[in-house]
Amino acid sequence: MHAPRTRVQRRPVHGVLLLDKPLGLSSNQALQKAKWLLRAEKAGHTGTLDPLASGVLPLCFGAATKFSQIHLDADKTYETTVRLGVKTRTGDAEGDVIESRPVTCTAGQVVEGLDRFTGPIAQVPPMHSALKKDGKALYEYARDGETVEREARHVVIHDLELLDMQLQGEAPQLRLRVRCSKGTYIRTLGEDIGEALGCGGHLIALRRTATGPFDVSQCIALDALEALGEEDRLARLLPVQSLLVGHDPVTLGADDAGRFLSGVRRRGGWADSARVAVFGPLPHTTSDPFSLPSSVLLGSAHTQAGELIPGRLLSPSEIQQILETSPELTS
Repeated sequence: MHAPRTRVQRRPVHGVLLLDKPLGLSSNQALQKAKWLLRAEKAGHTGTLDPLASGVLPLCFGAATKFSQIHLDADKTYETTVRLGVKTRTGDAEGDVIESRPVTCTAGQVVEGLDRFTGPIAQVPPMHSALKKDGKALYEYARDGETVEREARHVVIHDLELLDMQLQGEAPQLRLRVRCSKGTYIRTLGEDIGEALGCGGHLIALRRTATGPFDVSQCIALDALEALGEEDRLARLLPVQSLLVGHDPVTLGADDAGRFLSGVRRRGGWADSARVAVFGPLPHTTSDPFSLPSSVLLGSAHTQAGELIPGRLLSPSEIQQILETSPELTS
């Protein structure tokens, strides 16, 4: 007989874990493992990475989940390897080979070709993607052998850097660094580059090295997280407001902070801003005021015509939990 499985005692956890997602796991599998290791009640991620991709995956816990949309919209940076001369059904190494062609392009043609993919471009989303049509994910149609009409989407390739090139031998390939806008399909980019070079291609490696302000050098691997003690795992969390980098900070007094947390607009001399991070004074709940920072995050907002208009707000209980469990997260 198997021993009964120990039930994990969940707890409120608030903050952002920068995970270096391993190959072979879906984003949700990685999230669930990290959630279990932290014993967190609530968690979400900021956009998916395919099982065949590794790299930066910010995981949001507790109050941080309220601001995860910001990083769905952030620019991303990837390093990828495109195998030239071979097309697959899925655009990556997981799919069946559907066509092989000789690679006859020159180094000059590669450089010229990459230039055409820098800046605003249109992409037709791949059939093997989670994008929905008529309420059904495209990959579900593909699994049933169907191909449906997809509208081209406009994305921006900010930088497309050639890191390495091998045009001869058994496995001709390009290694690229791509900095792009949200919604860019790197598999489609690899396929389109292969077509432009006259030989076709598919991705054989994909690693996300940055998303928004977060870089892979800040990330921790799942096995490294598992090897830490419980307090050290919690110490890897960034504060909730790390998701609001680039927002204009506004700090309110006690009266205004209370009304703002109730969803009431406040008036002041603020310039118009679409993205504001709002802070308020700490409640007097400690005998040692010097052990805590001077303010705490209340939520996001925007300012217009001198009004501070609430966006996503933390609840008083979330603020209290942040202060009680991890006061350093508010600094």
